[in-house]
Amino acid sequence: MIALFGPTGVGKTAIACSLAERLRATGERPVAVSADAFQIYAGLELLTAWPSREQRARLHHELIGCIPVSESLSVARYAALAHTRIDALLAQGSSPIVVGGTGLYLRAALTELSFRPAAPAAVRARWTAYADALGPAALHALLEDRAPATAATIAPTDRQRIVRSLELDEIGELRAPVQRSQLWSADVRRPTRLIGLVMERDELYARIDARVDGIVAAGARAEVEAALCCGASATARKALGFRELLEDDIDGLKRRTRNYARRQLTWMRKLADVELIDVTGRGPDDVAAALQ
Repeated sequence: MIALFGPTGVGKTAIACSLAERLRATGERPVAVSADAFQIYAGLELLTAWPSREQRARLHHELIGCIPVSESLSVARYAALAHTRIDALLAQGSSPIVVGGTGLYLRAALTELSFRPAAPAAVRARWTAYADALGPAALHALLEDRAPATAATIAPTDRQRIVRSLELDEIGELRAPVQRSQLWSADVRRPTRLIGLVMERDELYARIDARVDGIVAAGARAEVEAALCCGASATARKALGFRELLEDDIDGLKRRTRNYARRQLTWMRKLADVELIDVTGRGPDDVAAALQ
């Protein structure tokens, strides 16, 4: 397989489409598999920068818009979906191209990660009720007493992760979400060529700002409002820009997106066996030719 990883705005989808055309010329049957935590939701097409219709016509994409926006999605559920689709594509003789910018989801697609068990419904309901009554800061203080190392990695405002950690503490399963050795090892389920796309920072930031302006002009705020009316899950509402668009904070969205791109680049530098390709000033066809 081939996996393309890189920060938002770097041009992963366009490069994947150009690469797919070159692979078809050699007799292969490429299919993209999205490794994005939010493109998987139906109804967030603009916000999460789905591949355009033209791009989807050039290269079929799996795991785009296949989950209702009202549903929650865990990494474990995504991993099961990705493994099923990748295995089916390989069995059919297709060539998967895993494309994404969510580092944990990329690793979940490519390898076998160990996931913690779900807490019993009664345990979850109790801690959720405590969070409603006391607020996340109070529960974070409790988590600091019970598991200070875990609490140190979670913001006092991150209600979902605080509740989850207290659930796991109660059932004796509290540990890191994914073992570090699994995240940064070279182990993969299927032989994979991992390519990391990088770009000079000023050009990347200019592309990010232009992308934000583009989705705003195309009606992303109305899309987010519609998703909210449809009962968008707490997971879906974490999509980059969901809150900022509701608050009409476009400058904040640009700033947060640039910060996210920096975190993606930090994650990429930790990936084992990654080939870094500088795409600054280069078109998709040029990059695809260099990859083949």
